[in-house]
Amino acid sequence: MVAAELARDPEEDWMTGLTSSEDSAPSPQTHFAPGAATRARTRGGRVPPDPTTRVLAWSATVAIGVAILLMIAVSAAGPSAAVAAMPRPAVGPPWWLDLRLRPGLVTIALWVAAVVGCGGVAAGLVAVARGWRPSARLLLVGSLVATAALTVLPPAGSTDEISYAIDGRIVVTGHNPYVMTPGQLKRTGDPIARLAPRTWLNTPSIYGPLATAEEWAAAELGGTSAARITFWLKLWNALAFGVVALALDRLLRSDPARRARAHLLWSVNPLILWAMIAGGHLDGVATALGFCGLLVLRERGPGEAGSGVSAFVSGLLVGAATACKVTFGLFGVGVIWASRRSPLMLAGALGGFLVALVPGYAIAGWPAIKALAARTQGATSDNFYQLIYRPFGYVASATSAPAGLTVAAALVVVGLAALTLWRLPAPEGFAGLPAVRPALALSLAWLFAWPFQRPWYDVMVICLLALYPASRLDGVILARLLAGTTVYTLAVDQTLAPHWLNTVFQDNVNYLAPAIRLAAVIALAWLCLSGSWRWWQSRPEAQPLAGRTL
Repeated sequence: MVAAELARDPEEDWMTGLTSSEDSAPSPQTHFAPGAATRARTRGGRVPPDPTTRVLAWSATVAIGVAILLMIAVSAAGPSAAVAAMPRPAVGPPWWLDLRLRPGLVTIALWVAAVVGCGGVAAGLVAVARGWRPSARLLLVGSLVATAALTVLPPAGSTDEISYAIDGRIVVTGHNPYVMTPGQLKRTGDPIARLAPRTWLNTPSIYGPLATAEEWAAAELGGTSAARITFWLKLWNALAFGVVALALDRLLRSDPARRARAHLLWSVNPLILWAMIAGGHLDGVATALGFCGLLVLRERGPGEAGSGVSAFVSGLLVGAATACKVTFGLFGVGVIWASRRSPLMLAGALGGFLVALVPGYAIAGWPAIKALAARTQGATSDNFYQLIYRPFGYVASATSAPAGLTVAAALVVVGLAALTLWRLPAPEGFAGLPAVRPALALSLAWLFAWPFQRPWYDVMVICLLALYPASRLDGVILARLLAGTTVYTLAVDQTLAPHWLNTVFQDNVNYLAPAIRLAAVIALAWLCLSGSWRWWQSRPEAQPLAGRTL
């Protein structure tokens, strides 16, 4: 139904321009990318799209819809290679069937969903650049439906939600998740710990105290049902996802093109929905807190500092995000960087950050601080550094890495961070949001160059990228996100059948995905050095956004 609505014009053809006065701000003239139609229609002053734009728009609508439906189908089918097994709750969500899909079928279905979905988003972005203006309201409705469906299904694509449930269960039973391991809880016969993923069986929690509080609350509400605990975690993640979607819609409401682009990158992006909603990762809540914190910090005008109160609230929200996951401290550095010229703002930002961060770690104790060091160890299987160290016989895992890799990667991150801080432009129309650019620059450097990465980590930059006009960086980030998603489609490591499929999977992990990640680093550096961010030149079609507020 939603796909059909997106493909229908209220009058003749929805792809001809602005859909309605409710969804878009009117513009006296619409400007298309090179190759788009420039002949005005006789009725209403609209410009009809050329055939290429029509094909791109239809392709985007169908591809995104098909990808989301495939992801919902795999999740609803119940335990499989992509959906971790857990006892069904006595009543209520999550709900699932018990189809026992074969690992090969699940893998192919999710690969198809990832490729088709990413292609649909890319086609949609190009179509928007050429003049397509889908209804923002219908995009939000489609996102809401997809989010609701994935929220009431079991977690898929990862066993991280089970780890979160176990950490919460450890707190409920009166122990410290920064000291007690899932394996130790499992030996007590706990019904949740029996499901502990093998990778993290002997590893204490590596998440912040606010994330632990979230896990504790879910465990209290879910009782001894792992499925019910994961549902509560997914529900809060879904709400956080919705907060970001609505904030983007509100901020960009005066520019139909950028509004549509933001929803394509975030609200209806199948790869984001799979990573953030289907997987239920803690990054969702942290992203919403950090994103809102960056938006709160505002300058009063060109060269005029903002208030100490807004800086304090900004630091408070970003500090809360960091208390969920320490990597969001990069947002905090962005806030401090943006406040550095005003002693009042700097004091407010630091004060809010510490108020959010210090009490939680003080309560959790020294073991929680030691857990921060654990995040510097290990490397994911698709990191691009393996193209260098693997030929020499070195190996890495999620908990260990070759000697010197951490130091070498840190140097690359610092160098790339300096380059992006120097050359990354600020988002057009948002000069009053000074923390967005440094936060995005630092996050890009870490995401692109650190050896331990998962596709769901990318949500911290995509919500910020959505504030920018279209650029070549869109394609770089989408390609990188797609590569990671194809690697982390399965929740359970296993040998795939037939043999050729297992070979393809391993070659993707060991060669293709790392090569794409390396190419992304090179592309980001080239964009910074050349300044060739835009892949076409177009004029804005709406009023400046600088004065827009939530």
